[in-house]
Amino acid sequence: MPSSSSTSAQRARQALADQLKEIRLRAGLSGTELARAAGWSGVDKVSRIEHAARPPSVADVLTWCRVCGVDEQRTEELLAEQKAVSTMWTDSRRINRAGLRGAQKSVRPIWERSTLVRTYQPRLIPGLLQTPAYATAVLTSVRARLRLQVDDVAAAVAERMSRQRVLRRAGRQFIFLIEEAALRYRLYEAHVLVDQLTHLEEVTRLPTVSLGIIPLAASRTSSAHAVPVEGFNIFDDRQVQVELVSGELNITQGWEIALYAERFRALGDIADFGGQARRRIAAARAALGE
Repeated sequence: MPSSSSTSAQRARQALADQLKEIRLRAGLSGTELARAAGWSGVDKVSRIEHAARPPSVADVLTWCRVCGVDEQRTEELLAEQKAVSTMWTDSRRINRAGLRGAQKSVRPIWERSTLVRTYQPRLIPGLLQTPAYATAVLTSVRARLRLQVDDVAAAVAERMSRQRVLRRAGRQFIFLIEEAALRYRLYEAHVLVDQLTHLEEVTRLPTVSLGIIPLAASRTSSAHAVPVEGFNIFDDRQVQVELVSGELNITQGWEIALYAERFRALGDIADFGGQARRRIAAARAALGE
């Protein structure tokens, strides 16, 4: 499974660059010849694209393919890859530039249109299952970490709560896998955590929700895919969103989505569901002493 970090985006850019270089070489063109035929001033642009120092635009890919005599089908494949690469990585500062509410609102469409959502969280309660108080604590810490000037935490929380309505829509399926440690971390005040765990028990009874808790003591020796990783969401079979401290990785390539789906299945195999999951939640709540 690829590393879930911004380096994955860089590797994707380099993979596209390598393909473009191979196409140029197969066409028997030097970098200077390609640049001249493309109408670009000098070979520098070709070099920067081939070394992934400059991401190619749609126009760059179309021109490259035209000059090198690439057929229509292969051109379409490269354009699809260019689109995936260009939207793959967004850093946290850019995501939240207009405030936390804007960031929350920007992701709403994919939650609205997806009929199957698979979520894995190793450290926090997933946003779709959070109480207002827990979401307030989470987003307040995000604002502090990013040193955001705009204070729209309350509006961002309201947007997140509004998004949770999708949990009650017929024809949807939400599968959540949460590491047991996430239930026990003392990240916020005890009363916030107690209320959150009580809510978590309640949502396990929704017909659209399947919640699995991965025990602290679960054996992971039977599968190399069952080790903890960064939190991620799989939307149908179209996109994977990976949550990182420094930003967000969005994956749309089929073979990579399949790798995350395989990881999700392996983690699900060692999780407790139903009554067993509720007992683990209750035990974590009891440990808070309230």
